[in-house]
Amino acid sequence: MPAPQTPYEAVLHAARDVSKLDCALDAEMLGTALLGSVYSVARSDRAAAVRAFVGEFLAATSRRRTASATTIREVFATLVPDAEGAAAVKRGTQAPPWVGQLGRVRPTGCYAYGDVFGDQTSYLATFAYDDAEEGGPEHALVALVDHNIGITKDIYVGSSAERILEQVRQMCADDNLTWFREEDPGRLRGEIDRHLEITDGLGDLPGEGSLATDRALAGARLALLPAATTPPLSEPPPVNSSELVREFMASPEAARFGLDRVHADEELASLHFCLSLILDHASSLPDPDPMRWSPAVAGLFLLDWVHRRAVLDMDDAAMLPRVTRAWSAYATRRRDLPEAAAEQTDHVLEEMIPEFARLYATGEKRSPATAAVAQLISEGVDPNDTEAIDAWIEANRHRLDEA
Repeated sequence: MPAPQTPYEAVLHAARDVSKLDCALDAEMLGTALLGSVYSVARSDRAAAVRAFVGEFLAATSRRRTASATTIREVFATLVPDAEGAAAVKRGTQAPPWVGQLGRVRPTGCYAYGDVFGDQTSYLATFAYDDAEEGGPEHALVALVDHNIGITKDIYVGSSAERILEQVRQMCADDNLTWFREEDPGRLRGEIDRHLEITDGLGDLPGEGSLATDRALAGARLALLPAATTPPLSEPPPVNSSELVREFMASPEAARFGLDRVHADEELASLHFCLSLILDHASSLPDPDPMRWSPAVAGLFLLDWVHRRAVLDMDDAAMLPRVTRAWSAYATRRRDLPEAAAEQTDHVLEEMIPEFARLYATGEKRSPATAAVAQLISEGVDPNDTEAIDAWIEANRHRLDEA
């Protein structure tokens, strides 16, 4: 058989057996998987790319009369109802009996669960067809929102809602560092959509999971939920940095790590510089709350951000692990997290310190700008003295030209 000549022919070939499937859910799962290839290769607004492709596909296949062609057209029109031409798609004369159940579902439950640190929240919604025999089983949509990178990181649609929900309940019951609750349907939709909009614009998608293949079906299911009637999860109040630092320095955690006994000028300068780095890092996150501290946030800070964004001298490098561990304990207590959360975070931080020291010594993660400033400092040039910088550039012009 010759290879398909157009993307639309390729889709028709891949969907050649769609009319032989057992139920509407199977067809919608096939349809969303096919559209996932469009979503995954788009380079800008991925949702818009899928919408445009469906519109073009419907126009290109408008004269096809085979059962598979008319059926996949209905599937696509159901999954992406705002695509051009979707509203005008008519049922084929050879349509399988379950076609009338495409998209005919109702939500049956909404839930949320996540880690106590606040790194990630998963939202779970269950749906049932009007006619379970023709439509298919009750199924679940699960969306993972990552608060450290500010995106909907993964989406999964599974065909056994009861089993998925029970597994989640059991997982949370067995782990005291997780929580589970029923969720307002509007808030669930709003939080997933808000973060999914950012995901749709990514140049590169997260490397694992079913985000691309299940995106179209997830969007169709989310559209069935009510718009949010409760406000989005609020951002933390603005931070008074000076007051927060004073409270921290008076805390038992600062005392436990000996920070209240720092008096030498150089050490005091390093201590306050390290605290400013923690606050600056928090403000760079999508959820800019310096109290939201976790093993993941600690890793982002200590093993990545600080090397790319800051120039540390030896006093700073010696001080930063102490300050970070003290801040971790302080933030955990302030948020009233379980003792196990504090222990886990401190244990992970201890394990990170040798790698932090190695990265500091090698400078391998420094950005070009940070590396340039570090070079100036190493040669005795004050990076705040523009005349000294100009003199250094003039004296080293031959090195810069060779570079």
